[in-house]
Amino acid sequence: MTHPGELLKKNGVYAGKELGQNFLSSPATAQMIVDRTGVDKETTVLEIGPGLGAITLPLARACKQVVAVEKDRRIIPLLEGELAEEEIRNVTIINQDILKTDIRQIAGTEKLVVIGNLPYNISSQILFKLITVRQVVTRAFLMFQKELAERLLSSPGTKDYSRLSAVVQYASKISRVTDLGANNFFPRPEVDSTVLRFDFFETQGMGEEDETLLFSVIKAGFSKRRKTLHNAMSGGELGLTKKIVGTALENAGIDASRRAETLSVQEFIDLSKAVGRVITQ
Repeated sequence: MTHPGELLKKNGVYAGKELGQNFLSSPATAQMIVDRTGVDKETTVLEIGPGLGAITLPLARACKQVVAVEKDRRIIPLLEGELAEEEIRNVTIINQDILKTDIRQIAGTEKLVVIGNLPYNISSQILFKLITVRQVVTRAFLMFQKELAERLLSSPGTKDYSRLSAVVQYASKISRVTDLGANNFFPRPEVDSTVLRFDFFETQGMGEEDETLLFSVIKAGFSKRRKTLHNAMSGGELGLTKKIVGTALENAGIDASRRAETLSVQEFIDLSKAVGRVITQ
């Protein structure tokens, strides 16, 4: 692997700050991450943001196929050059925004493993997208700004627990793979990173409409974080009256004076089901 700084300079390309580009520069770290994914010659991988190929190269050697989605057309020739130099032929590069990419179409009849060093500015959006297509994704290994990773791992009742925490913990089992210092990247970012593993639950026994309502209930609960659930969920996007919210909270066995950050995922599920029953009566 050519060092990112050398490769960019040689080709007159700069790291795009607006794209949140910080390229992994340590081959040993890249290999360690790939080793911990457990991919093998039966695995098809969707790589989000391959960049200059730090993870792509060892990944391609370990799995059956890599479909790499890269938004920045400027660096694709550089990535293609790195792959050609290593005589790697099982990588398909798609020049597209991952948020506009049809992941189900990429999967076809297969299940994907997703790997990515995510741009910090859209990492939450990417995660929400993966949750919506998790029926075709078995697991994901994603790199985040360490602060966001801590939020995803946080428990109810803590200051870091958020709407994103609850939704992601509903849809997957999350575990920490490794922490990475800023010195592992070029250009060097101002923050450290964390790689998390997501083992997705294909279903929690809820239909698509039920799940949509659940996510709306979670969003409404956290929309006015300092207010009680009763006040936060009344009006707003859900358009629920205080009476409906009060009845739903009572039927779910949840104290109306509690705040969203104190509810477990199961309590949100119970509350969502109660809201569904009340509004259809």
